[in-house]
Amino acid sequence: MKIALFGATGRVGRYILKMALRDGHEVKALVRRADLEPHPNLDLIVGNVRNEEDIRRTLQGADAVLSAIGTDRTTTLSDATPLIVEAMEEEGIRRIITIGTAGILNSRLSPGLLRYQGGDSKRQLTFAAEEHEKAYKSLEQSDLDWTIVCPTYLPDGEPKGYFRFEENYLPEDGKEITAGDTALFAYEQLDSDDFLKSRVGIAY
Repeated sequence: MKIALFGATGRVGRYILKMALRDGHEVKALVRRADLEPHPNLDLIVGNVRNEEDIRRTLQGADAVLSAIGTDRTTTLSDATPLIVEAMEEEGIRRIITIGTAGILNSRLSPGLLRYQGGDSKRQLTFAAEEHEKAYKSLEQSDLDWTIVCPTYLPDGEPKGYFRFEENYLPEDGKEITAGDTALFAYEQLDSDDFLKSRVGIAY
């Protein structure tokens, strides 16, 4: 498969990249600097994920898109997502799997609200969740076959290969999930239609 990858150098994205190359996929990754280890199946596009032309170059020829763009206290995610959606629609690419946050899953405490709005999350700062919600809305309003993988607290760690997941909600009493297992679950969605056009909460 030919995969376009955004956020390849981030905490989750680097695991996705490793898995895709291990399995023989061709990966085109948009990066700020070409400082990833060379690989015959890896094509690095040096550019900016906020730049429409750089996104188009990354998407060219892709069968599917994986995005692990973080928030990093910037609007990168909400700026980039609509550009990716538009470019995908023009290129005729339908499948996109992105990494979100548990804050944009449905609230169990306040029906009709998201977790970050409904008091489910103890986090006081909502900037990251608001950014992820804007990205979610961009995907929701599109015609793409999207899936947003929404981890709760995300420590670093290699994939163990087990996790609990639930469509549109965080699994009950879910406290954390490593970056490696979040990447593994997202990567496995390339071969799955289970969560098309939906968010999926993931935790141990």
